[in-house]
Amino acid sequence: MAYIKSRKHGQTTSPAPLRSNLIGAAVLATLALPAGAQTAESAGTLPSVTVRDTSTADYKTEELSSPKYTAPLVDTPQTITVLPARVLEEQGRQSLVEALSTVPGITFGAGEGGGGYGDSINFRGYSANNNITIDGMRDSAQYNRSDAFNLEQIEVSNGANSVYGGAGNVSGSINLLSKTPKAEDFVRASGTLGTDSYGRATLDANQRVGETSALRLNLMTHQNDVPGRDVEKYERWGVAASYAMGLGTPTQTTLSYFHQEDDNIPQYGVPYYKNAFHDGLLPGAKSSNYYGYKDVAAQEIQVDALTLQVEHRFSDAMSLRNQTRVQRVTQFTRVVPPQGTWCLSSGLTPTNTACGTPNTFTPGGPAGNTRDTENNYIGNQTDLTTRFKTGDIDHTIVTGVALTRETYNLRSGNSLRNADGTTPTFPSMSISDPAAHYGGPINFLVTGKTESELSNAAVYVFENAQLTPQWSVNGGARFEHNSGSVDVRSRANTTATTWTENPTAENSENLFSYRLGVVFKPAANGSVYAAYGNSQTPSQSTVNGGCNNTSTTGTQNCNVDPETAINIEVGTKWDVLENRLSLTASVFRNELQNFKVTSGDPTEPNQQTDGKSRVDGVALGAAGQVTQAWGLFANYTYLKGEVIQSVSDYTLSNGGVDNQKGDPLTNTPEHAASLWTTYRVLPEVTVGYGVTYQGSWYLNNGTGTQFKADGYTVQNAMVAYRFSRNLDFQLNVNNLTDELYYTRVRNNGWATPGDARSVRLAANYSF
Repeated sequence: MAYIKSRKHGQTTSPAPLRSNLIGAAVLATLALPAGAQTAESAGTLPSVTVRDTSTADYKTEELSSPKYTAPLVDTPQTITVLPARVLEEQGRQSLVEALSTVPGITFGAGEGGGGYGDSINFRGYSANNNITIDGMRDSAQYNRSDAFNLEQIEVSNGANSVYGGAGNVSGSINLLSKTPKAEDFVRASGTLGTDSYGRATLDANQRVGETSALRLNLMTHQNDVPGRDVEKYERWGVAASYAMGLGTPTQTTLSYFHQEDDNIPQYGVPYYKNAFHDGLLPGAKSSNYYGYKDVAAQEIQVDALTLQVEHRFSDAMSLRNQTRVQRVTQFTRVVPPQGTWCLSSGLTPTNTACGTPNTFTPGGPAGNTRDTENNYIGNQTDLTTRFKTGDIDHTIVTGVALTRETYNLRSGNSLRNADGTTPTFPSMSISDPAAHYGGPINFLVTGKTESELSNAAVYVFENAQLTPQWSVNGGARFEHNSGSVDVRSRANTTATTWTENPTAENSENLFSYRLGVVFKPAANGSVYAAYGNSQTPSQSTVNGGCNNTSTTGTQNCNVDPETAINIEVGTKWDVLENRLSLTASVFRNELQNFKVTSGDPTEPNQQTDGKSRVDGVALGAAGQVTQAWGLFANYTYLKGEVIQSVSDYTLSNGGVDNQKGDPLTNTPEHAASLWTTYRVLPEVTVGYGVTYQGSWYLNNGTGTQFKADGYTVQNAMVAYRFSRNLDFQLNVNNLTDELYYTRVRNNGWATPGDARSVRLAANYSF
């Protein structure tokens, strides 16, 4: 088998001065575009230039980007939250995690797992790590989506959603909509400085080329230290270029290329114990301290994606869209989490046993764990939209075919090793004042190699049937064949010369998913609906999460039936105040009907799909303009999660006990809410205020006492000043009250502090 070669740490990212010079040159070149374009015009004719005033853009979204959604958002029988570009820009949200932190019902894990370090998203009680799409096509690589410089909006669909996104999607899906060329000329350059060494520059330039073509270029360079932390920092740069032909004609072709590189010191956080002896941060530790080795920890990401989209409108009643995407994601991570031996100043460990030298921490366990990964993806999706009448019934039908193939390569091991493969002595550090320095040998010695692939072929149909002006039926069905394989090689230690190759693990499933909703419109501006849908998750639903066929303890899962989840939802949507403001409300149940559990049978090596859990909830939302001057974007979610059964039927029938039965789901806060509101106090001055509330959530279930992570409230503020038609300034203060809170809380002894108070000032120039 062929495996990827190791990238030398520190060489995957261009030097910062070079990045700045490249982007500076690109900015100058872009600024010259209007002049160049002018020479192509007839003498005395100037190209039109649009100055974009983003402060007047709407919080309210009328429809979704995917043709699979066959009705306007107000008539779609599903809770869908759309984060438009205006909300992201006003709040200064760059990463996907920052943006989603304002969506109630979403929490975040430690950012690691079988796929490696990256975004770890818990959505309404269930993992959504692999439920992310870009322009409607799956993005299953495990990495940090750190910047929104090329995004128009983020669409969050709630509930079992396989019919739209494919295998998985138990609790919902997240779609990232990319920027594409427009039939207008504009340039928007932005520079931002702030506390914690914050520096950022972006450019968004759109230039018409002839009557029906346009080029759009987005550039970004960024760096910052983490507010409230001593060591962690982020650096990245990116380029996104797209060219469209046939704008405003029946046939439109768009070719897009995206490239981004990140060079970070990853965050793992501080010692945080919720047990009988401690209630969070350990005594003597500080939330700003770095409990790792700063000369060891590293994260390098490179993303390259090429997308071709062709759309043809046969008539007002029929159109065809084909989209092809090729993507490559590489990531190198070397981590030192705050795990090891903690000896508090009392001479006791966090679990109250005697220890050696007080006030010391010695890293251990996963210290130095290293992963070198490469994800490759190619996908093609075709959608045919037709509109017609049968008698008095109006039909909108979308039929489609989707084909994808992904490959994944992993080289794993540990870098804190001597050249001969032996483990050096790890230096200890003070808990109260950690030096956080290793200074020893760094040799990436590989002990594991994985190569996997995943293929998916799907056909689907969606329809919205308008039965009467008041009644409509909206639904869809999807059939797909999902197959994958995993080859794993390993050696017991770094000095072993013989590699052990496991038998190829394979999984192949035929999956059927659907969604059906009935909509009643008591008035033209509102709807009441009821909907039912499902999702199916095979044992290998992602290329980096292969099935296991070597266990002898009842945990093999290659030959296990898919897990099935259902979503039941009843809700209402109203566009009020002359359709400026959207109001939504729904009650729902997400139920995972048969998740995998250990067989409990010594004669049965395979897991059994006997587990069951559910989340019942309420969702409220408001988005739009209360008045022409007052904008509002607010959401609230109530979630009540419960484990129904967590052991196999065999275990229960043979005298076993289900210790988790009746327990709340972990990482699922009961109450969560967010608010962002702006008001234009003067024609040139806009003020904004935001608050995010996350209720407490359980960290563990099963035997013993259950412990909760603390809830928190974070407030933000913004002031924008339009100096002239072309120039405006924006001041953001995040975490106004400097609230100390923790996210990504692990039940094995550590958590990540939320960002401390920070201040940023942006200057934006449009022409």
